[in-house]
Amino acid sequence: MIDGVQRYGGTTISLKASVVICAYTEARWDHLVRSVESVQRQTASALEVIVAVDHNDALLERVRTYLRDVVAVSNRDQRGLSGARNSGLAAARGELVAFLDDDAVAEPDWLARLAEGYADPRVLGVGGAVVPLWVRGRPKSFPAEFDWVVGCSYEGMPERASNVRNFIGANMSFLREVFAEIGGFRSGIGRVGTRPVGCEETELCIRALRRRPEAIFLYEPRARVRHTVPASRAGWRYFASRCYSEGLSKAIVARLWGSGEGLATERAYTFRTLPRGVVRGFADALRGDVSGLGRSAAIMSGLSVTTAGYLVGRVRPLAANGSGGAPLAAEAARTGSSPDA
Repeated sequence: MIDGVQRYGGTTISLKASVVICAYTEARWDHLVRSVESVQRQTASALEVIVAVDHNDALLERVRTYLRDVVAVSNRDQRGLSGARNSGLAAARGELVAFLDDDAVAEPDWLARLAEGYADPRVLGVGGAVVPLWVRGRPKSFPAEFDWVVGCSYEGMPERASNVRNFIGANMSFLREVFAEIGGFRSGIGRVGTRPVGCEETELCIRALRRRPEAIFLYEPRARVRHTVPASRAGWRYFASRCYSEGLSKAIVARLWGSGEGLATERAYTFRTLPRGVVRGFADALRGDVSGLGRSAAIMSGLSVTTAGYLVGRVRPLAANGSGGAPLAAEAARTGSSPDA
């Protein structure tokens, strides 16, 4: 257990860790079981594993019946990933709360690597790398710069431990005191069922940094999880839908906190990472890899669709609670999404 004394890299870590896994459908039951088992096999064990079920009584009962040594809780908040995470948080007893997707499997040293980052007292949260596990193999024309579309780490992210603005939701952790101070994940921004919206992690991290400007969110790429990517997420329809919805979500965050903080990371990505990816794709094509043209085209198309979503999001009215939830969800539903998202 990460409780008492654990030593990593010569640093003493003393934390109790709760791991929250959110689930909403029985269709991903086998994935959920593997996710839970990966946490239970950690080299530094968690204080508890909490499965937060999003408004699905049948799934909740199945978790309580078949998953051993798991705390099962129901989302008592608004339907969606944010509400489920907040319900898991409410049940957590650990000083450190880590989040893992229900279709992700953690490496055995994942929790230890996350905990190691808290040796620096300025650190409020530590996130790690999310490696895609393509069910039918990675499409040759799918650019690594857009692996965020399938919820994974992407080309352009740091290759060593670095201070970042926010994490990828499939693999992140925070000191529980953060939520006591600023509240939980904002409803109305994050994913609801299969609707491919997001950015609730971004909004939370920006809110925390506004409260504590000296704080650090540490990205530790050695803390790795493997994220299942079904074939339904490998096609153009999901790619375009996810890009458009990301643009909508970024617009909400920018309107809540200003484009300076809301788009700081995206500017570097747009003006440095993406142009390099386009050039690389053309260079690969000249060397005989014709799929490089497809990757370059996908980068340009993805940027265009994301920008379109952002522009629409900037002019749509915010919801009454300021979150933009209702208009955003309606727009995301209109664009369509995969049933396996």
